[in-house]
Amino acid sequence: MTEIRHIVFDIGRVLLHWDPELLYRRLIPDDDRRRWFMETVCTGAWNLEQDRGGRSWTDAEAELIADFPDEEPLIRAYRARWNEMVPHAYDDVVAIFNGLIDNGVDVTMLTNFNDDTFAEALERFPFLKRPRGVTVSADVRLLKPEQAIYDYHAAAFGLDPAATFFTDDSAANVAGAKAAGWNAVLFEGADRLKTDLGGFGIRV
Repeated sequence: MTEIRHIVFDIGRVLLHWDPELLYRRLIPDDDRRRWFMETVCTGAWNLEQDRGGRSWTDAEAELIADFPDEEPLIRAYRARWNEMVPHAYDDVVAIFNGLIDNGVDVTMLTNFNDDTFAEALERFPFLKRPRGVTVSADVRLLKPEQAIYDYHAAAFGLDPAATFFTDDSAANVAGAKAAGWNAVLFEGADRLKTDLGGFGIRV
């Protein structure tokens, strides 16, 4: 097994708690109506296109409002109150993250994130500025699990894929990383992450 020299973290639901339901439970108390809204209006696919980059929030909102004019206030709340979807970092995972950096391990981040909201996250959570760098999907107009974004990140930061460890909360994104030649594991909490890192010879 090749020695691991590079560790790459996903951000949302690995380092930061992100959940649109946190906001919309306040705005739409009725479970059935909220489910309809999240599955039909402000869907995961719609948000993912923001992560792809190249589309402003104004345009993204306008597309939905044209189809669902009665939902305009709720549609606009998605961006206007985005911070309410990201209430905190996972302190136990951040402790691992910081410990690796403090020990001189090469740490970078690879995330599906809109450039606008990522700028806010950087200011709210300064630890995100500590790694050697980050690839933000919206900046490069690529998305996980497309192999191109893993190849881009490896080239941008000089990573040897065989010597790279990656963790992500999405099984599809983990599979994409493996297809790119990385060692990748599904994120399932801080304790499991410690075990997974240990399995690759990384002490935390």
